[in-house]
Amino acid sequence: MATKKKTPSKKAKVPAKKDAAKGLEDLFEDGLKDLYWAEKALTKALPKMQKNATSEKLKKAIGNHLKETEGQVARLEACFKALGKKPQAKKCDAMQGLLDEGKSIMEETQIGSVRDAGIILASQKIEHYEIASYGTLAAFAKVLEEKTCLQHLLKTLEEERKCDEKLTAIADTDLNTKAID
Repeated sequence: MATKKKTPSKKAKVPAKKDAAKGLEDLFEDGLKDLYWAEKALTKALPKMQKNATSEKLKKAIGNHLKETEGQVARLEACFKALGKKPQAKKCDAMQGLLDEGKSIMEETQIGSVRDAGIILASQKIEHYEIASYGTLAAFAKVLEEKTCLQHLLKTLEEERKCDEKLTAIADTDLNTKAID
């Protein structure tokens, strides 16, 4: 029996909103707004994660990253200023989902090494999202020749990568092994 080939329907195309980005500059600015919201939301979530962690290394890493995140918010504000724009946050659905998942993980794990492993899981998902976002926006800034923004974005990108590496190191010590029991 012959199978029918599916042809893409015209309905598969998503119509653009009236205020949709028309060029890379618009897309870049929208990305900054998303990250600004995401980082501000993270400054509220990190203290909760830190309070729920039991590993001293993990608590310290979260506390250090909270300070970095506050600096990242300031760098995003500097990017807006360099663009001649007022800092503006636009709800980031991706970060909201990741934060909701992190909260769920904490609710669904017992306090101790299992919860610590879950906090690292949630945190690394957040870090990977941020690494992808800052990397892409840095590429946009380079093409748009926004040198000030590029410097700020690359600095934050490096911090996010180091945070991810630190979380991996904490998990790889004996935290994940403790969580088995």
